Amino acid sequence: MAKIFCVANQKGGVGKTTTAVNLAAGLAQLDQRVLLVDLDPQGNATMGAGINKAELQASVYEVLLGMSDVSAARRRSESGRFDMLPANRELAGAEVEMVELENREKRLKDALHAVDAEYDFVLIDCPPALSMLTLNGLCAAHGVIIPMQCEYYALEGLSDLVNTIKKVHAKLNTDLKIIGLLRVMFDPRMTLSQQVSAQLEQHFGDKVFKTIIPRNVRLAEAPSYGMPGVTFDPSSKGAQAYIAFGAEMVQRIQSM
Repeated sequence: MAKIFCVANQKGGVGKTTTAVNLAAGLAQLDQRVLLVDLDPQGNATMGAGINKAELQASVYEVLLGMSDVSAARRRSESGRFDMLPANRELAGAEVEMVELENREKRLKDALHAVDAEYDFVLIDCPPALSMLTLNGLCAAHGVIIPMQCEYYALEGLSDLVNTIKKVHAKLNTDLKIIGLLRVMFDPRMTLSQQVSAQLEQHFGDKVFKTIIPRNVRLAEAPSYGMPGVTFDPSSKGAQAYIAFGAEMVQRIQSM
């Protein structure tokens, strides 16, 4: 049975997609069977996995609306060695079209159930807003991975996200919990980063992942080549950190 995790944060530009793509590739390098679901209409995770979103015959849009299933819509990321349920701009229309559908918050959960036995991990890259798409991700998941920068505004947004997760847990998905907070784009030279990091450890304890993802140019360059940073430059500090994070995730799941 696959463990399903959302990579979510209501704040934009915090490295959600970078984390989702590189964690998927990192887990694949550890011989885990991985499916990455792109729930963002921008389709950045799809492009980062090396898949041309303009050439898709089917995508997560068709899956959510019942016009395709996961088996038919998924594609293989050759550069990342994981499967991808891709997205493109069509997905933006799903918000409106799903309003009248029955069981609309659990369309993704029901679709993923059919391929549950084929994967060890399913990762869901959520858009940076509490939308019907994000809600589908949260309802399908066993837990949430929260990537965040160590800065003041990130702490403000974190409390909103924690409250959202609590509401979804109470009303729609009792399996849902916070798996951990991942510190990303970390610059140890900045005093504020050190202070916020210490605050996170103080308030959230072992919910804060030990792995810290440094600010790294090679991770930022990788998507333009259609590759995860983990395979684009395996020796870079960012790639090494995501591989370590994958190992920490496997270890954490085994102890759950």
